[in-house]
Amino acid sequence: MKFITNHRLGAALLALLVIVSLSACGGNGQDHPAEDGAAAPGIAVQVQTVTSDTIATENKVSGKISADNEHTILIASTAKCTAVYAKAGDQVQAGDILCTLDLGSALSSYNAAQISYSAAMQSYNDQKAVLDKQVQLALDNANNTKALFDIGAASQLEVDQAQLNYQSAVAGRNSTLAQLEAGIQNARSGVEQLDTALEDVDSNGNVIAPISGTLATFSAVEDSFISNAMPLAVIDGPEQMKVSVSVSEALVPKLNPGDEADVYVSSIDQAFTAVIRSVEQAANMQTQLYTVVLTVPADVGGLMNGMFADVTFHTDVSQNAIVIPTEAILNDGETQYVFVVEDNAAQYTEVTTGLAGSGVTEILSGLSAGQSIVTVGQEYLTDGAAVRVVSLEG
Repeated sequence: MKFITNHRLGAALLALLVIVSLSACGGNGQDHPAEDGAAAPGIAVQVQTVTSDTIATENKVSGKISADNEHTILIASTAKCTAVYAKAGDQVQAGDILCTLDLGSALSSYNAAQISYSAAMQSYNDQKAVLDKQVQLALDNANNTKALFDIGAASQLEVDQAQLNYQSAVAGRNSTLAQLEAGIQNARSGVEQLDTALEDVDSNGNVIAPISGTLATFSAVEDSFISNAMPLAVIDGPEQMKVSVSVSEALVPKLNPGDEADVYVSSIDQAFTAVIRSVEQAANMQTQLYTVVLTVPADVGGLMNGMFADVTFHTDVSQNAIVIPTEAILNDGETQYVFVVEDNAAQYTEVTTGLAGSGVTEILSGLSAGQSIVTVGQEYLTDGAAVRVVSLEG
């Protein structure tokens, strides 16, 4: 029994010590102010001051780098290479002999095409002379018959028949000449193709470099035959490079020669501004896209033929526009809104947007320069909610 009494006494003393200790520390702290550095009330947000700036729509497409002055040598027909004087990667000068070909069959084809073209022209001229004479005779007969009719020496039936004969002669002449013209065009095309294919070859079968530059590709091998299905050689000129891209019909009207575009070549981590040189007005038959060519600035180096490039066109430019970070805009169905901070409170504000690009969006209505909008933490806000600004930009 004595042991139990002493134990209870010890427990009572321990409880008293705890109470005294809590009293000394302020109990649960409700009657004491927060320690220095404690967070103020409100949801923590980052804000940015609304400003005016220039904004443009960004249109990104993929393109390809190529030599600005590139020449392709293509031989018309299969030919044997009898000598080779260069290799791919060599620097060549205009007029250098690259290789020598046995062009017996190619020259025969060229001569045959020339003969075919000459024969087509001669046939056309001969036939035209005969047909013109027949038409003239038919016309004279029609006129004479009409004159006889006027004096009562021919019937209306004879006049009508003479006129029909004249019209038939004209139609026959035009039809025949149209067929002959088609034959001439085919023959001319054959000659022009061979002229183009042999324009870099002299009378001795030597393939001549038409420009100075780098021999980008060269397929000639001594004592082997070259193919007419692929270029014999491609020479990249020493001038600056160009960028070619294909764009949709919707973008074509917004691009003009002289406009600038941003170009990035990832393979060499090179970024630069290029100028539009040309915008084709006819679509490619297969892709239905339009080719746009941009000139690379003269001080840009390290580019190689065939490199891929990302091209960004800036269109629909708006100056002195209210521009805010796109991330600040929230959506509720078709409604767009932001939160404006006033007197440490979030104000729900609906906005109308315009152009978008480079992570920013144009605001057409709802905001004005100088206001503070929430850019981080807006997802947790409601209209009138207390906020605590932890970072201010702009």
